[in-house]
Amino acid sequence: MSSPVRRTAAFFDLDKTIIAKSSALAFNRQFQAGGLISRRVMLRGAYAQFVYLVGGADHDQMEKLRSFMSELVTGWPVATVKEIVADTLHNIVDPMVYDEAVSLIEEHHLAGRDVIIVSTSGTEVVEPIGAMLGADHVVATQLAVADGKYTGEIDYYAYAENKASAVRELAEQRGYDLDHCYAYSDSITDAPMLKAVGHAYAVNPDKDLRKLAAKEGWPVLVFTKPVALQSRMKLPATKPTLAALAVGGVVAVGGAIVVSYRRRNHAV
Repeated sequence: MSSPVRRTAAFFDLDKTIIAKSSALAFNRQFQAGGLISRRVMLRGAYAQFVYLVGGADHDQMEKLRSFMSELVTGWPVATVKEIVADTLHNIVDPMVYDEAVSLIEEHHLAGRDVIIVSTSGTEVVEPIGAMLGADHVVATQLAVADGKYTGEIDYYAYAENKASAVRELAEQRGYDLDHCYAYSDSITDAPMLKAVGHAYAVNPDKDLRKLAAKEGWPVLVFTKPVALQSRMKLPATKPTLAALAVGGVVAVGGAIVVSYRRRNHAV
């Protein structure tokens, strides 16, 4: 008898793995133009983006970033943010997708693997990007909302060990053989997710992940070619699509970086 066919998946982080920037900070200029934040705060966000791009974000840096952004987004009206992002998100996301990442996603699909994005950014931004990329599923942070405003808390935080837990739970639900699955990330904070699979890759790694990759024997990939997503695949041009994308920008700012959250042990 032939051995049963193993079901497998490829798990991708989002920021600096699929896209070239931090989605958590990408929209500060647009929110400043819309009157939600001051120019001073916008410049602080630009500096944080620079630090993230140059050095990555370890746990301590993520804590500082969440503290900064918590003050920024708590109490923002959701409807106002959606209105601003609806006019800008497609211009923000399209040009910063790594061509190499798109090719990898295509290769995994051709090999019969599911493609799953596992991101600390919010579900409202990760899901539309995942749909554009043809991902089969996404795991992402879920922001809490009350009375139409962001509360500064998180219902589910897709970060560090929680990512690994989500990967293992999906494997149990869908029958993935993790020893034959793949995972890609740039950050040492995703080490638990990378260790959960048989084939881990460090993409544009921060210094700590580079050291761990050398120790574990993980290949290091360098992605250098951001490309307009619409040049690689056909994107729907309908208004409903843009409206769906607009929701994403909200948690691109808030979901990954709010300091106060409710810890949950369950995965998406």
